[in-house]
Amino acid sequence: MFKKFLWLEWKAFTRSSAFGTNLALKILMGLAALYFIAVFLGLGVGVYFIIDEELHQDPLVVVNKFMVYYFAFDLLIRVMMQKLPVINIRPLLNLPVKRSTIVNFAMAKTFASFFTIMHAFSFIPFSIVLLSHGYDPVGVLLWWVAMWAMIYCNNLINILINNKSWLFITVMALMAAFAISQYYSVFDVTLITGVYYQYLFSTYYMALIPLAVLAGLWVFTHKFLTKHLYLDTGLKGKHEIAQTQDFTWLNRFGNMGTFLKNDIKLLLRNKRSKTTLIMSVLFIFYGLLFYTGGIEIYDNQPMKVFASIFVTGGFLLTFGQFVPSWDSAYYQLMMSQNIQYREYIASKWWLMVIGTIVTTALASFYLYFGFEIYLMIIAGAVFNIGVNSLLVLLGGAFIKTPIDLSSSKQAFGDKNAFNVKTFIISLPKMLVPIALFVIGNYIKGPLLGYGLIAGTGLLGLVFRNAAFKAIERIYKSQKYSTIAAYKEKN
Repeated sequence: MFKKFLWLEWKAFTRSSAFGTNLALKILMGLAALYFIAVFLGLGVGVYFIIDEELHQDPLVVVNKFMVYYFAFDLLIRVMMQKLPVINIRPLLNLPVKRSTIVNFAMAKTFASFFTIMHAFSFIPFSIVLLSHGYDPVGVLLWWVAMWAMIYCNNLINILINNKSWLFITVMALMAAFAISQYYSVFDVTLITGVYYQYLFSTYYMALIPLAVLAGLWVFTHKFLTKHLYLDTGLKGKHEIAQTQDFTWLNRFGNMGTFLKNDIKLLLRNKRSKTTLIMSVLFIFYGLLFYTGGIEIYDNQPMKVFASIFVTGGFLLTFGQFVPSWDSAYYQLMMSQNIQYREYIASKWWLMVIGTIVTTALASFYLYFGFEIYLMIIAGAVFNIGVNSLLVLLGGAFIKTPIDLSSSKQAFGDKNAFNVKTFIISLPKMLVPIALFVIGNYIKGPLLGYGLIAGTGLLGLVFRNAAFKAIERIYKSQKYSTIAAYKEKN
């Protein structure tokens, strides 16, 4: 039966209207996988010698000390990027296929995920190095088994906390608090967790604990998924008190005001769009990595200019890249109406402009690091409004990925949204501001660099109408292929 499921997955991949894009994406993902395999392999082999020669400590003890952060980071990456065990189950439930078989296949897909397999390229070499340096073979083997059990536990936890953002945020906030308290020597959680991980090596029976936890999580996850495996799962909505918001003050803008009202309601009422709003606020604090000087590689002017685009462009980049995918649920209905594309595009543009202005105002606390830093942020905001807002609208015409508004997954983006055209359009968003600053800084100084960035943004505003006409023509040319893509369910 598993063989049949794999054959169905292959058919879904090859028969998709985006097969060419998916194939190119798989090739690029394969190259990225080779890179990360090399990184993990180097980490697994080199960490022993780095700790032994530089710190002059027991490498296994040091690795075990920080293993709690390793697993926390693994869970973070999984929640943000790993695809959950989803298959098109409704046709299968009408056939004589056991529900347990469907669930087992869906769960097995995640265990074969690259996010799980890549850890083998660090744990296996590290274990081999330990054995070659005289560590107890039985202890190393049990430690290795325990580590893999906890990797699998993370995989199952990722399934269980899907759509439970509050739980994930709580866990990550707790780990961040531990890391900060350790950095400032307030409380060192590794003094406790390090002992546990070390016991997995030195005390043989301790390896049974993660194995028992894994078995319990497997049974619980299997029952959880089986319990929700019905044709009508998710069809019955929650009964809540309805609240109406008319935003009548937007009526003065005519048809564009209607689009704006719909977009504001969409942002306030749906899980995915609310997550996007939260992510856009978090982007404001991205500049702290660059402007504080704490990371040496980021402590230079071009990288700070790069950060200014993200600080003020969080909403623009996270919301704008999925225009018109936000309306994918009713896009066919919209296209059957007498709707002017120009007004539709303008409403999205104004929403991104408002979002950029708000985030620029919220980012005023960067004045603490100096007026020049905030001047850089303002220049980035002007460039976002004048140029990047038009680029994300242009790129949206080629992104034909429907959005599930009831899910908060993939708030940073969707790998299926990648294609060569969107990649080419994305390059100027980040590279042009850096290039303009480097040119201005070379000619006269940083102020001229900021002026060139802001001036280019103002130039984009001057030619906004011409850009709208070009974007409108592209949206019209992509209309029917977009409708066809939104119809696909798998």
